[in-house]
Amino acid sequence: MDKLTEILIKCRMTKLVSNQDMLKIIKKSIKSANLEMDTLKMVEKERSKNEFDQFLLLFNKIDVGKIHAINYLSNEYPDNLREIYNPPALLFYQGRIELLKTKTIAIVGSRSASKYGISCVDGLVPNLIDRYTIVSGLANGIDGRSHRCAVANGGNTIAVIGTGLNQFYPRNNQNLQRQIANYGLVLSEYPPDSTANPWHFPQRNRIIAGISQKLIVVEAKIHSGALITAGLALENNREIFAIPGRVDSKLSDGCNQLIFDGATPLLNIEILK
Repeated sequence: MDKLTEILIKCRMTKLVSNQDMLKIIKKSIKSANLEMDTLKMVEKERSKNEFDQFLLLFNKIDVGKIHAINYLSNEYPDNLREIYNPPALLFYQGRIELLKTKTIAIVGSRSASKYGISCVDGLVPNLIDRYTIVSGLANGIDGRSHRCAVANGGNTIAVIGTGLNQFYPRNNQNLQRQIANYGLVLSEYPPDSTANPWHFPQRNRIIAGISQKLIVVEAKIHSGALITAGLALENNREIFAIPGRVDSKLSDGCNQLIFDGATPLLNIEILK
């Protein structure tokens, strides 16, 4: 593990240093002769004495030996993720980090997916896995089904989660998360032991959008997390596809609105080639 990654892990695991702070540390690392000293000076300057004393106590206790992570400057870090607003300075991971350099397509949608949405995923994923790594957020509904279909059909999949890697949310996807960690890739910007907080998931969505070249919305209500991800993908010039649905179904409102606003209606698999 390189010194920059080690310092960033220790900073992040104190839970007292923000992503923006770590991006500043990365910038310092390019010219720093003693990065650890410069990092501690920076944190001390921006904190009260009590806060810095607490930070220093935690920083010096942390053992990074069994932790796997990449930083913004790592070779494994995907170029398209560097382009987004507030890119993650550090990503913790389990599994095959090389999947970040493959062609990727995100599939997102409602947690309360209908039979129609599930059948769409079941038809899509087996036809995509020979060309793309499937990216999603390991939530219930469309996300989880997309991962399961990829794993069941021998495809590659990346799960971006909103907790630490040793936490499982939702709990019923615990076995699926472990499967992906063994055969695919699980990513998080949150340190071990971090539990699920509501604001983690919009932050997670920017990573899903950032690492994907294309994004498919299968089912989504208006103002849903899936539409937030689609908006972030659009901001970063990703191709957006939406599956049209019934006009009397709230689960299709988001997709139909995306199509009205210019997303490509996903009418057949050939347009994804």
